[in-house]
Amino acid sequence: MSKVVLITGGSSGIGKSIGEYLSNKNYTVYGTSRNPDNYSDSKFPLVALDVTKQETITSCVAKVLEKEGRLDVLINNAGAGITGPMEEIPDEEIKRNFETNLFGPINVIKAVLPTMREQKSGLVINITSIAGYMGLPYRGVYSASKGALELVTEAFRMELKAFNVQMCNLAPGDFATNIAAGRYHAPVLSGSAYEKSYSESLKTMDAHVDEGGNPDDVAKVIAKIIETKHPKIHYKVGAFMQKFSVVLKRILPDKMYEKLLMNHYNL
Repeated sequence: MSKVVLITGGSSGIGKSIGEYLSNKNYTVYGTSRNPDNYSDSKFPLVALDVTKQETITSCVAKVLEKEGRLDVLINNAGAGITGPMEEIPDEEIKRNFETNLFGPINVIKAVLPTMREQKSGLVINITSIAGYMGLPYRGVYSASKGALELVTEAFRMELKAFNVQMCNLAPGDFATNIAAGRYHAPVLSGSAYEKSYSESLKTMDAHVDEGGNPDDVAKVIAKIIETKHPKIHYKVGAFMQKFSVVLKRILPDKMYEKLLMNHYNL
Protein backbone atom coordinates (compact mmCIF):
# COMPACT_ATOMS: atom_id res chain seq x y z
CA MET A 1 0.00 0.00 0.00
CA SER A 2 1.30 3.46 -0.92
CA LYS A 3 2.30 5.44 2.17
CA VAL A 4 0.35 8.64 2.77
CA VAL A 5 2.62 11.64 3.32
CA LEU A 6 1.68 15.13 4.54
CA ILE A 7 4.21 17.93 3.94
CA THR A 8 3.67 21.33 5.54
CA GLY A 9 4.89 24.19 3.40
CA GLY A 10 4.67 22.19 0.19
CA SER A 11 4.09 24.96 -2.33
CA SER A 12 7.69 26.09 -2.85
CA GLY A 13 11.33 25.52 -1.98
CA ILE A 14 12.38 22.38 -0.14
CA GLY A 15 8.80 21.30 0.57
CA LYS A 16 7.87 21.41 -3.10
CA SER A 17 10.98 19.43 -4.06
CA ILE A 18 10.20 16.79 -1.43
CA GLY A 19 6.60 16.50 -2.62
CA GLU A 20 7.50 16.12 -6.28
CA TYR A 21 10.25 13.60 -5.55
CA LEU A 22 8.04 11.44 -3.33
CA SER A 23 5.16 11.65 -5.82
CA ASN A 24 7.47 10.31 -8.51
CA LYS A 25 8.30 7.40 -6.18
CA ASN A 26 4.59 6.60 -5.96
CA TYR A 27 3.90 7.88 -2.46
CA THR A 28 0.49 9.44 -1.89
CA VAL A 29 1.50 13.02 -1.18
CA TYR A 30 -0.40 15.99 0.22
CA GLY A 31 1.28 19.34 0.65
CA THR A 32 0.03 22.42 2.44
CA SER A 33 -0.06 26.11 1.72
CA ARG A 34 -1.74 29.09 3.32
CA ASN A 35 -3.19 29.84 -0.14
CA PRO A 36 -3.44 26.63 -2.21
CA ASP A 37 -5.42 28.38 -4.98
CA ASN A 38 -2.26 30.31 -5.88
CA TYR A 39 -0.53 27.07 -6.92
CA SER A 40 -2.86 25.45 -9.43
CA ASP A 41 0.14 23.94 -11.22
CA SER A 42 1.24 21.90 -8.19
CA LYS A 43 2.09 18.31 -9.11
CA PHE A 44 0.47 17.02 -5.91
CA PRO A 45 -2.64 18.15 -3.99
CA LEU A 46 -2.27 21.16 -1.68
CA VAL A 47 -4.48 21.59 1.38
CA ALA A 48 -4.99 24.90 3.17
CA LEU A 49 -2.95 25.17 6.36
CA ASP A 50 -1.34 27.95 8.38
CA VAL A 51 0.78 26.43 11.14
CA THR A 52 0.05 29.44 13.37
CA LYS A 53 -3.73 28.80 13.23
CA GLN A 54 -4.98 25.72 15.06
CA GLU A 55 -8.29 25.53 13.20
CA THR A 56 -6.48 25.15 9.86
CA ILE A 57 -4.24 22.42 11.28
CA THR A 58 -7.26 20.47 12.52
CA SER A 59 -9.11 20.92 9.22
CA CYS A 60 -6.12 19.93 7.09
CA VAL A 61 -5.43 16.69 8.95
CA ALA A 62 -9.14 15.82 8.91
CA LYS A 63 -9.30 16.31 5.11
CA VAL A 64 -6.34 14.01 4.49
CA LEU A 65 -7.77 11.34 6.79
CA GLU A 66 -11.18 11.63 5.17
CA LYS A 67 -9.67 11.01 1.73
CA GLU A 68 -7.09 8.37 2.63
CA GLY A 69 -8.18 6.84 5.94
CA ARG A 70 -4.63 6.88 7.26
CA LEU A 71 -1.53 9.06 7.60
CA ASP A 72 1.87 7.42 7.57
CA VAL A 73 4.38 10.27 7.38
CA LEU A 74 4.32 13.89 8.51
CA ILE A 75 7.09 16.14 7.22
CA ASN A 76 7.13 19.33 9.27
CA ASN A 77 8.72 21.60 6.69
CA ALA A 78 6.88 24.93 7.00
CA GLY A 79 9.12 27.55 8.55
CA ALA A 80 10.26 31.15 8.37
CA GLY A 81 13.62 32.89 8.37
CA ILE A 82 14.47 35.91 10.47
CA THR A 83 17.55 38.09 10.70
CA GLY A 84 18.70 41.02 12.75
CA PRO A 85 20.74 42.04 15.79
CA MET A 86 19.30 40.38 18.89
CA GLU A 87 19.07 43.80 20.54
CA GLU A 88 17.01 45.31 17.71
CA ILE A 89 14.57 42.59 16.56
CA PRO A 90 11.08 43.59 17.77
CA ASP A 91 9.61 41.27 20.39
CA GLU A 92 6.55 40.59 18.25
CA GLU A 93 8.76 39.33 15.40
CA ILE A 94 10.64 37.00 17.75
CA LYS A 95 7.34 35.60 19.00
CA ARG A 96 5.99 35.27 15.45
CA ASN A 97 9.06 33.29 14.40
CA PHE A 98 8.71 30.88 17.31
CA GLU A 99 5.00 30.48 16.50
CA THR A 100 5.95 29.38 12.98
CA ASN A 101 9.15 27.42 13.60
CA LEU A 102 8.40 25.76 16.95
CA PHE A 103 4.83 25.98 18.24
CA GLY A 104 3.32 25.42 14.79
CA PRO A 105 5.21 22.16 14.15
CA ILE A 106 4.39 20.95 17.67
CA ASN A 107 0.69 21.56 17.07
CA VAL A 108 0.77 19.72 13.73
CA ILE A 109 2.46 16.79 15.48
CA LYS A 110 -0.24 16.80 18.14
CA ALA A 111 -2.89 16.72 15.42
CA VAL A 112 -1.51 13.59 13.72
CA LEU A 113 -0.43 11.57 16.76
CA PRO A 114 -3.85 10.14 17.71
CA THR A 115 -4.12 8.58 14.23
CA MET A 116 -0.55 7.28 14.27
CA ARG A 117 -1.01 5.76 17.71
CA GLU A 118 -4.21 4.06 16.60
CA GLN A 119 -2.42 2.72 13.51
CA LYS A 120 0.47 1.62 15.74
CA SER A 121 2.77 3.13 13.13
CA GLY A 122 3.91 6.49 11.85
CA LEU A 123 6.88 8.70 11.17
CA VAL A 124 7.39 12.41 11.79
CA ILE A 125 10.34 14.18 10.15
CA ASN A 126 11.00 17.69 11.44
CA ILE A 127 12.92 19.93 9.05
CA THR A 128 15.20 21.97 11.28
CA SER A 129 18.48 23.60 10.22
CA ILE A 130 22.20 23.28 10.68
CA ALA A 131 21.84 26.82 12.06
CA GLY A 132 19.94 25.21 14.95
CA TYR A 133 23.16 23.65 16.24
CA MET A 134 24.84 26.99 16.95
CA GLY A 135 23.96 30.57 17.78
CA LEU A 136 24.78 32.45 14.58
CA PRO A 137 25.35 36.21 14.54
CA TYR A 138 22.32 38.13 13.26
CA ARG A 139 20.45 34.82 12.96
CA GLY A 140 20.12 34.17 16.68
CA VAL A 141 16.33 33.94 16.76
CA TYR A 142 16.27 31.51 13.83
CA SER A 143 19.01 29.40 15.42
CA ALA A 144 17.07 29.33 18.68
CA SER A 145 13.71 28.32 17.17
CA LYS A 146 15.23 25.57 15.04
CA GLY A 147 17.48 24.38 17.89
CA ALA A 148 14.43 24.16 20.15
CA LEU A 149 12.66 21.95 17.60
CA GLU A 150 15.70 19.64 17.55
CA LEU A 151 15.43 19.15 21.31
CA VAL A 152 11.65 18.78 21.28
CA THR A 153 12.09 15.95 18.77
CA GLU A 154 14.46 14.12 21.13
CA ALA A 155 11.85 14.23 23.89
CA PHE A 156 8.96 13.21 21.62
CA ARG A 157 10.93 10.20 20.33
CA MET A 158 11.29 8.66 23.77
CA GLU A 159 7.66 9.31 24.68
CA LEU A 160 6.40 7.72 21.44
CA LYS A 161 8.49 4.54 21.29
CA ALA A 162 5.82 2.50 23.10
CA PHE A 163 3.36 3.30 20.27
CA ASN A 164 5.68 2.43 17.38
CA VAL A 165 5.62 6.05 16.22
CA GLN A 166 9.02 7.34 15.14
CA MET A 167 10.39 10.85 14.89
CA CYS A 168 13.60 12.41 13.67
CA ASN A 169 15.16 15.70 12.59
CA LEU A 170 16.61 16.60 9.22
CA ALA A 171 18.82 19.70 9.37
CA PRO A 172 19.57 21.24 5.96
CA GLY A 173 22.37 23.69 5.33
CA ASP A 174 22.00 26.39 2.67
CA PHE A 175 19.94 25.47 -0.37
CA ALA A 176 18.92 27.51 -3.39
CA THR A 177 15.33 28.34 -2.45
CA ASN A 178 13.22 31.45 -1.94
CA ILE A 179 13.72 31.45 1.85
CA ALA A 180 15.73 34.68 1.75
CA ALA A 181 12.84 36.50 0.09
CA GLY A 182 10.45 35.29 2.77
CA ARG A 183 12.61 36.14 5.76
CA TYR A 184 11.80 38.88 8.20
CA HIS A 185 14.77 41.22 8.05
CA ALA A 186 15.10 43.66 10.90
CA PRO A 187 15.89 46.96 9.15
CA VAL A 188 19.46 48.17 8.98
CA LEU A 189 19.14 51.25 11.16
CA SER A 190 21.13 54.34 10.25
CA GLY A 191 23.40 55.20 13.16
CA SER A 192 22.91 51.81 14.84
CA ALA A 193 25.89 50.26 16.59
CA TYR A 194 25.31 47.24 14.31
CA GLU A 195 24.74 49.12 11.04
CA LYS A 196 27.93 48.16 9.23
CA SER A 197 28.40 44.59 10.47
CA TYR A 198 24.72 43.64 10.11
CA SER A 199 24.54 45.10 6.60
CA GLU A 200 27.60 43.10 5.53
CA SER A 201 26.26 39.93 7.19
CA LEU A 202 22.98 40.23 5.27
CA LYS A 203 24.90 40.21 1.99
CA THR A 204 26.84 37.13 3.13
CA MET A 205 23.66 35.28 4.16
CA ASP A 206 21.90 35.98 0.86
CA ALA A 207 24.97 34.89 -1.08
CA HIS A 208 25.04 31.59 0.84
CA VAL A 209 21.43 30.87 -0.16
CA ASP A 210 22.01 31.89 -3.79
CA GLU A 211 25.03 29.58 -3.96
CA GLY A 212 23.27 26.79 -2.06
CA GLY A 213 22.72 23.24 -3.17
CA ASN A 214 19.83 21.71 -5.08
CA PRO A 215 16.81 21.13 -2.80
CA ASP A 216 16.31 17.78 -4.56
CA ASP A 217 19.24 16.58 -2.42
CA VAL A 218 17.06 17.10 0.66
CA ALA A 219 14.21 15.20 -0.99
CA LYS A 220 16.46 12.21 -1.65
CA VAL A 221 17.51 12.06 2.01
CA ILE A 222 13.86 12.30 3.07
CA ALA A 223 13.02 9.29 0.87
CA LYS A 224 15.85 7.28 2.42
CA ILE A 225 14.64 8.14 5.93
CA ILE A 226 11.10 7.02 5.10
CA GLU A 227 12.46 3.76 3.72
CA THR A 228 14.64 3.17 6.82
CA LYS A 229 13.17 0.79 9.37
CA HIS A 230 14.69 2.52 12.39
CA PRO A 231 15.62 6.14 11.56
CA LYS A 232 18.37 7.91 13.46
CA ILE A 233 17.55 10.89 15.66
CA HIS A 234 19.48 13.51 13.70
CA TYR A 235 20.24 13.83 10.00
CA LYS A 236 22.12 16.62 8.24
CA VAL A 237 22.27 17.48 4.56
CA GLY A 238 24.31 20.20 2.86
CA ALA A 239 27.81 21.21 1.89
CA PHE A 240 30.62 19.35 3.65
CA MET A 241 31.80 22.34 5.68
CA GLN A 242 28.27 23.15 6.82
CA LYS A 243 27.83 19.63 8.18
CA PHE A 244 31.39 19.57 9.54
CA SER A 245 30.71 22.80 11.46
CA VAL A 246 28.45 20.76 13.78
CA VAL A 247 31.30 18.31 14.43
CA LEU A 248 33.70 21.19 15.07
CA LYS A 249 31.37 22.66 17.68
CA ARG A 250 31.39 19.35 19.50
CA ILE A 251 35.17 18.96 19.57
CA LEU A 252 36.63 22.49 19.68
CA PRO A 253 36.88 24.71 22.76
CA ASP A 254 33.99 27.16 22.84
CA LYS A 255 36.08 30.29 22.32
CA MET A 256 37.96 28.77 19.40
CA TYR A 257 34.68 27.82 17.73
CA GLU A 258 33.30 31.28 18.36
CA LYS A 259 36.36 32.80 16.70
CA LEU A 260 35.87 30.59 13.64
CA LEU A 261 32.27 31.78 13.30
CA MET A 262 33.22 35.43 13.73
CA ASN A 263 35.92 35.09 11.07
CA HIS A 264 33.41 33.42 8.74
CA TYR A 265 31.02 36.35 9.16
CA ASN A 266 33.84 38.92 9.05
CA LEU A 267 33.06 40.20 12.54
